Amino acid sequence: MTSRPGLDLLRPKPVLVYLVTEDWYFMGHRVPMALAAQRAGYDVHVVTRVDKHRAAIESLGFRVHPVQWRRGSMNPFAFLNSVHEVHRHYRALNPDLVHHVALQPTIVGSLAISGLACMRLNALTGLGYVFTSGTLMARAVRPFLRALLRYVLGNNRAVVVVENPDDRAVVRGLGVADGRIFTIAGSGIETDKLVPLPEPPEPVTVAFAGRLLKDKGVRTLVEAHGILERRGLSVRLLIAGAPDPANPASIPNNEIMEWSRRSGVTFLGHVADIRNVWKAAHIAVLASHREGLPMSLLEAAACGRPIVASDVPGCREVARPGVNALLVPPGNPEALAEAISQLSCNKELRRKFGEAGRRLVENEYSAERVGSAIVALYGRLLGSRKVRA
Repeated sequence: MTSRPGLDLLRPKPVLVYLVTEDWYFMGHRVPMALAAQRAGYDVHVVTRVDKHRAAIESLGFRVHPVQWRRGSMNPFAFLNSVHEVHRHYRALNPDLVHHVALQPTIVGSLAISGLACMRLNALTGLGYVFTSGTLMARAVRPFLRALLRYVLGNNRAVVVVENPDDRAVVRGLGVADGRIFTIAGSGIETDKLVPLPEPPEPVTVAFAGRLLKDKGVRTLVEAHGILERRGLSVRLLIAGAPDPANPASIPNNEIMEWSRRSGVTFLGHVADIRNVWKAAHIAVLASHREGLPMSLLEAAACGRPIVASDVPGCREVARPGVNALLVPPGNPEALAEAISQLSCNKELRRKFGEAGRRLVENEYSAERVGSAIVALYGRLLGSRKVRA
């Protein structure tokens, strides 16, 4: 994997482009990486659908290039238009390296880069709805998507970054050589901003933070809370997040409103500062069906919160049983209720798990560690050329 001939003579800084579906996703999940690259001397650009965060991205010194794609669309004409639009940006920017974030950008960006001699990093942050859902539509589309992924990931200028061993095995099963698959643990947690928080007053409160999707196990969590209520155990439930209409697994608004009317359940909607969630909660819960590496659990752990999570790929990388978490089978509200009950009744165990979770984030998932890892990989892909500030 080498850089283009004479590249250092053409411009003082290598151009790095992040292709991301939404500007909010970049702000929530890729800023620590991009800042590390910027500090290392890269000229950072962000190609994304712009909603509310352009000014925030540009205030960090990154240049924004809007695309008008529709995330989750199955329309083939919209798909081709997205490829054309991204290709136009790529030709104008002539990047040295592109970083495709998640499944849709990996496919669109890999097709759009045709004709350009640059390296591409495809970051698969989980496998998405088509791979995780059991619906008829998902099962019908899955073979086509696997074939398309096999094609775009097989390019000799492409590497793949995954966030957990299970996803690495899936990518290897697509025919990608092991030497072109790299594991980098998430996008980095800013441990100077997310710090351990004291427990709030009782009653014990459990919280979910994330998109309100069926695949996130929110229904299982609400059902588990109902079981605890019927047992007479006073546990409050906070739900922080919003539905995602672009995702077929999004929870309908009327169902969310019904939850918010239940005793002991508070629906917070979108919360701008995640620290406000963990200030109010004793326990973090994620009953997901599958994850890449769940940011919500990392943020909770950084704030010193114990975890109850599904024993599934991604979750078990962060939620380590007997260390900082209790793991339960996915889709099992009775087991989830029992685990929540166990932690809610044991303040000392919550303290022990919370402290261990904080150490885990500091030692393995900090923005400094992840930033160093991604910058090292960028340098490897560009032939370890000297990056000039």
